[in-house]
Amino acid sequence: MDNTFASTLLEWFSANGRDLPWRHTRDPYAIWLSEVILQQTRIVQGMDYWHRFMQTWPDVESLAAASEDDVLKAWQGLGYYSRARNLHTAARQIVKLGHFPDTLKDIKLLKGVGDYTAAAIASSAYGIPAAAVDGNVYRVLSRIEGIDTPINSTEGKKVFAALAQSLIPHDRAADFNQAMMDFGATQCTPKSPLCSQCPYMEQCVAYRENRIDELPVKIKTTKVKNRYLTYVMIHHHDKIAIHQRGTGDIWQGLWEPYLLEGEQVQLPDWQGVWELCKQSVKHVLTHRVLFADYYQFYADKKPVLPPDYIWINKNDIDKYAIPRLIEILLEPKTSR
Repeated sequence: MDNTFASTLLEWFSANGRDLPWRHTRDPYAIWLSEVILQQTRIVQGMDYWHRFMQTWPDVESLAAASEDDVLKAWQGLGYYSRARNLHTAARQIVKLGHFPDTLKDIKLLKGVGDYTAAAIASSAYGIPAAAVDGNVYRVLSRIEGIDTPINSTEGKKVFAALAQSLIPHDRAADFNQAMMDFGATQCTPKSPLCSQCPYMEQCVAYRENRIDELPVKIKTTKVKNRYLTYVMIHHHDKIAIHQRGTGDIWQGLWEPYLLEGEQVQLPDWQGVWELCKQSVKHVLTHRVLFADYYQFYADKKPVLPPDYIWINKNDIDKYAIPRLIEILLEPKTSR
């Protein structure tokens, strides 16, 4: 790539860049918060969460002082809840340190912060010329240069990181990283990119060789597994039973009703009224596809449950952070 790549990109960015609130500040806390929220989340969805977090916890000290339950509740609906737990842990790291870390090396020491997030924070908050390489960057560079090295291989990560770093202008690092993100998200999109309006059309190898749909190359590594869940909302008078999910599985720290897992399960022989509310509800996660049945059970007397279950007023369920799947199951049936 020649040295006009960055100037062309920045010229495009000045006309087409998105106006986002965290781009109007050098506050590393606000920038870090936006980067964590936008991991695996679209901007249109993440914007409201960013504003809500900034209003509830306007600085890192207030976030660190919050309870994990409160943070998970505020995060509800975004998914990938490990991000929220890591955010909370990192906030306490920063408070213990006494200031927000201001070098690329120290930013990477924060819980849940990888190379991309660290580079994005370092460039936007401190002007450090570190290239932030994400899926958008892989796509743009692989297409323009015709690079077919798999982006999720060790070699591929090195190739693209080095190329991006060689292109970043030291005096406009933040603008360059943000421009790459916007260009990939709105111009050089995964499907149906706007090639006819692209300033790199003439030099783009993928366009010239009709390989747009082939690049970037990614090795398939993870097999998606099915899981079958049966949830039972147990009612006893005005109380319901829920428990908090433990470590080592999906939705750590979130709350859910009584759970039976397996493709075919035997319902407990409790005395009371059973009602099948929803059946085979499909819910897709990154490496799992969940199929859930949902029952309401109105108990004559409280059944004996494992010790981690608690009884709460049924109207208080909104006070607890629950997975998106449980939200879907609790939604009333809509009539056609």
